[in-house]
Amino acid sequence: MKKLMNDPLRVVEEMVEGFVSTYPGLRRVAGHTVIVRSDLREAHDRRVAIISGGGSGHEPAHAGYVGHGMLAGAVAGDVFTSPSPDAILAAIRVAAGPAGVVLIVKNYTGDRLNFGLAAELAKAEGTPVEVVIVADDAALAGADSLAGARGLAGTVFVHKVAGAASEAGLALSDVAAEARATAESVATMGVALTACTVPAAGKPGFALADDEIELGLGIHGEPGVRKIQITSADGIVDILLTTILNRLKATVGSRVALLVNNLGGTPTMELAIVARRAISELESRGLIVERVYSGTFLSALEMAGVSISVLLVDDARLARLDAPTDAPAWPNASARPHSRETTIWPDPSADATITPPPAPPQTTVGLALGAAIGAATSALIAATDHLTDLDQAVGDGDLGISLARGSHAVIDALPLFDLDTPPAALRSLGITLQKALGGTSGPLYAMLFLAAADRLKSSRSDDPLAWADAFASGCARIGEIGGAMPGDRTMLDALIPASEALSSALHAGHSVATALDLAASAAEAGAVATTSLKPRRGRSSYLGDRALGHPDPGAVAVGIWLRAVADGLV
Repeated sequence: MKKLMNDPLRVVEEMVEGFVSTYPGLRRVAGHTVIVRSDLREAHDRRVAIISGGGSGHEPAHAGYVGHGMLAGAVAGDVFTSPSPDAILAAIRVAAGPAGVVLIVKNYTGDRLNFGLAAELAKAEGTPVEVVIVADDAALAGADSLAGARGLAGTVFVHKVAGAASEAGLALSDVAAEARATAESVATMGVALTACTVPAAGKPGFALADDEIELGLGIHGEPGVRKIQITSADGIVDILLTTILNRLKATVGSRVALLVNNLGGTPTMELAIVARRAISELESRGLIVERVYSGTFLSALEMAGVSISVLLVDDARLARLDAPTDAPAWPNASARPHSRETTIWPDPSADATITPPPAPPQTTVGLALGAAIGAATSALIAATDHLTDLDQAVGDGDLGISLARGSHAVIDALPLFDLDTPPAALRSLGITLQKALGGTSGPLYAMLFLAAADRLKSSRSDDPLAWADAFASGCARIGEIGGAMPGDRTMLDALIPASEALSSALHAGHSVATALDLAASAAEAGAVATTSLKPRRGRSSYLGDRALGHPDPGAVAVGIWLRAVADGLV
């Protein structure tokens, strides 16, 4: 792997530093990889704030669209990993005023979960919030996937329209309505000539023969809908546009804006060739091409390839696209002078109060809980490479490094956990994972431990059956928030069998050690069984039958940490 970077774990941190140093109109929120406008008005005088974000690796999205007339703030997660609810909430607190905020979210499970959780927290604090989901992926329109079509480069059109509507002074509901209407009027499809390499993974996410291309792929280094033999640029454009226009149901006389997007490693020459054919083909089908944008708008690291987005427009929407903005990545950005000052915006959620750490655990339960957490985190760190390999086969390859990052955060925070009060310790565990883990796993593991903590508060912490009940409660909460069930090929296919085995063994009178061993075995068996399940949730669902034969990485991870807990408490 050859990349211009220092530490794979600090690429996002250093990228954000570079952005705010390069563009004087941007500021960073202290303690978070969050970028906001430097010219934010006083809170009471602010228009509706438009905030977006997602995993890094898609630059110039999303920080490049922060500016007057577009986004008020952008939240950067780790590479191809959804940002944490804490970071999103920090962006809302800094950028939003009484007029409220519109969160523009690409349709990925982790983004929906984390932005959705942040929205609920912000509403509880009194900030009006509207969430707009973008699912412009024409390749998956109508596909048999509960996860639905993905959010792709058409999201940039939604940023622009929503930002212009906000700048025009529209109310929250009206800004959100224009953003949703735009999201429903755009369709995108992409093709890749090469894979990309996630820095933490160190190798490409998929392999292509010299004469193969991936058709209908997403933006996270995952394989596409299918491989096809490479053909001419014109032939590829025609394939993409046929699918896009079928999704849009565009007719003769429809007015459109065209966006030709570089996925990262495509020369300008090739983008121009694609744009030339796309314009010609659209016009030959009787459509009126009102605007054309060509360049790098939403990439997938260094992937060689292109996506095409087509947006239905009218005079009002064209006015939004043409409205001035100084966002550095929008192609018709208007220049506005800014101070070169690079002061960091403070995070309003930062708490200066220092709480002294609790005493080391003294009770049998507290000592056992600390040992269990230590065993689980150590096992996940040791399994980083294995989980990365599994996730590269069916996802974007970030699960191993994400769980390792979360595990290191838990190890660092463990001295601050009140282990002798298990409900409090589990809550601390959930909050720590919510902050550090990111992606889809962050909110799911957070809900597992937060729900378990709530259930355990009303029970005796030294009663094994109470722990089994709390575990079951946490598993149920994951199913509720993630909309998944056993058989969908997710972590629940390991968690639910483990929960049922633990409860059954304890009710049958088995020892805690035996019950945990049976629970771990059930989780491992459940993970193995996912190899024959067609994915219906998460990024694996985009692969359909191509995921068969590979176990679900999230389920395998559950088996790993549960086995470590069982073996460590013998």
